[in-house]
Amino acid sequence: MEHISKYLTPEIKLSCYEDKFFKSDVMFDDHMLVWFISGETKIIQYDISFLFKQGDIFLIPRNQLATIINYPSNGQPHKTVVMHLTVERLKGFYKKIEYNKNPATENKIYSFKNHPLLESCLASLVPYFDLKDGFSEELASLKITEALNILREIDKDVDNVLANFDEPGKIDLISFMERNFMFNMPLEKLGYLTGRSLSTFNRDFKKFFKTTPQKWLTQKRLELAYYQLTEKKKKPIDVYLEVGFENLSHFSYAFKKQYGISPKQLL
Repeated sequence: MEHISKYLTPEIKLSCYEDKFFKSDVMFDDHMLVWFISGETKIIQYDISFLFKQGDIFLIPRNQLATIINYPSNGQPHKTVVMHLTVERLKGFYKKIEYNKNPATENKIYSFKNHPLLESCLASLVPYFDLKDGFSEELASLKITEALNILREIDKDVDNVLANFDEPGKIDLISFMERNFMFNMPLEKLGYLTGRSLSTFNRDFKKFFKTTPQKWLTQKRLELAYYQLTEKKKKPIDVYLEVGFENLSHFSYAFKKQYGISPKQLL
């Protein structure tokens, strides 16, 4: 896989994937504002999925678990302009303005299809990636501030997400894991999202589930795969990524070990 990232600053980049596809399970530390120049991205969360393509713009909040699959399309690479909206940057922005401090709502992915103001703001960055003299922090700050003001103009509720600087608190471990078992995340991050240290996460997990996280995750992913294959009549190649396996051969081996037959034999 060939992936090229050009950075104007640590907060603004041009990302390009040339290969057939790239899949990653992610939890971003920053809010991510993304504009598609070409290609497609499928984003899968526990209860919803999205497909974004050329011209689309979306905002994915920080601390959200998701599977992201990037595809080239129509003979063009997967190419995006990305703004990292950091907590530090947002704290500075919201100190200078008045806004309604409403209780934080459940974070969601915001979609702004072909919005002319946002597209103009992000497209204006593209020529700068070819400059050799660098990109000043002052100009970066102006561009990010412009994007934030446009976001607030488009959707007044976005303040509830962008101006929420709280860290995850301790939540119910069973319901969280039942919703998010298909995402490949280090246990440290799963602990963080449930408001626990790694040692507390492991201790609570064994208490509630009577097994280790690794064994439980594999079992749950195989059960979901079996359902997708038998009830939804999906193909193994369309299932293994969505249920949390990294490659088809490992999925097929684990599936046969669990059920005594290979996924293909269910077709």
